[in-house]
Amino acid sequence: MIKDKLFSWLPHFRREIWILAAGRLLSHIGSGFTLFYAPIFFVNVVGLSAQSVGIAIGSASISGIVGRFLGGMFADSTFWGRKRTLLLAAAISAWADVMLALSGNFPSLLFGNLLMGLGMGLYWPATEAIVADLTNSEQRKEAFAITRLADSIGLGIGVILGGTLIATAANYRALFVIDGISFLVFFGVIYFAIAETHQSQSRNPKAGQGWLVALRDRRLLVFALANIFFTTYLSQIQTTLPLYFRNFVHASSTESGFSANVISILFTWHVVFTAIAQLPVARFLKYFRNTHALVVSILLWGVGFILVWVTGSVNNLAIIPAISALSVFALATVAFTPASSALVVEIAPDSLRGIYFSISSQCWAIGYFIGPTLGGWVLDRSADLADAFWLAAAATILLGILTLQYLDRICRSRPSS
Repeated sequence: MIKDKLFSWLPHFRREIWILAAGRLLSHIGSGFTLFYAPIFFVNVVGLSAQSVGIAIGSASISGIVGRFLGGMFADSTFWGRKRTLLLAAAISAWADVMLALSGNFPSLLFGNLLMGLGMGLYWPATEAIVADLTNSEQRKEAFAITRLADSIGLGIGVILGGTLIATAANYRALFVIDGISFLVFFGVIYFAIAETHQSQSRNPKAGQGWLVALRDRRLLVFALANIFFTTYLSQIQTTLPLYFRNFVHASSTESGFSANVISILFTWHVVFTAIAQLPVARFLKYFRNTHALVVSILLWGVGFILVWVTGSVNNLAIIPAISALSVFALATVAFTPASSALVVEIAPDSLRGIYFSISSQCWAIGYFIGPTLGGWVLDRSADLADAFWLAAAATILLGILTLQYLDRICRSRPSS
């Protein structure tokens, strides 16, 4: 009876959605090993400057632009399709981890991140298009939430295990090896368990024509502008915030900076709470238009940035606003990701989903270039500038809200494709 109630609460999707989610969970376990610890390792252990590490991590966005461009075309092509594109993405990402595991200077760190950006760029349009292919309009927001839930659970496990490995063995390089293995496991899941979902149609436009259709769609372009705000915010949480917590906050009146163990616990909580909140928030927001769900998300981002500023401003009990900030960021993330993906499907022609998701994914490349580069530059300056940075980030949500209101108006004035 209890088992029946549990499964009745879960959404009912095709088997392939659950298999894809399982594969994404495994690959994100590896990503969790490196996500929050790489900046600390390359700055505090290898000895590179925060700005150079920020530039290297941000460089993944440059190759990511190329990867997303190719990924969108490949995902919509008859030869490559969604499956082969994902296999190529997993192979390149595993190679990138080999390079990062061996890295000891700026050029090798830069090359490893360029490879990782290319792999991730190929990955996102194809995986989002698969979810869209396998669901109907009623299911999509929850389906995207389920796959993001798998990402979050994987990241949570990875962060916990990564923190444990660092605490016991202080072996940061092993984190990249484990991440590479996780991509190989993901490769196997896709190869053996996922069939090609792209349906070739006689009316499919050529790649060049498809890009022209997408780039003339005002709804997509305005959404892309709004999306850059969100992706820049996300990149700050994953790259700038851990180093800020380590080097700038006052853990107590006598201690400066949170320890690596405390940072591990904080970000473990963030990822775990993201996983817990994913489905409840998605079910609550499914009654909202996608644009309104994004407004809810950006408001939460503003609150979170103010709480980070509070964390850096207090001399005692900084852990309390830090936990609060990461909890709010978790809610902001789970409000953002399913709504943004569902909005792309809403406005994209069926035959151009890969290209539309490619343009949407370009926002991640741009955001993850702006965020680490800007954050690294700020953290290399003064503590006062580092503290003020979070208030400036909170102020940018006003521009984001105006952009989303305009997007909502033009989406309602034009029927979905």
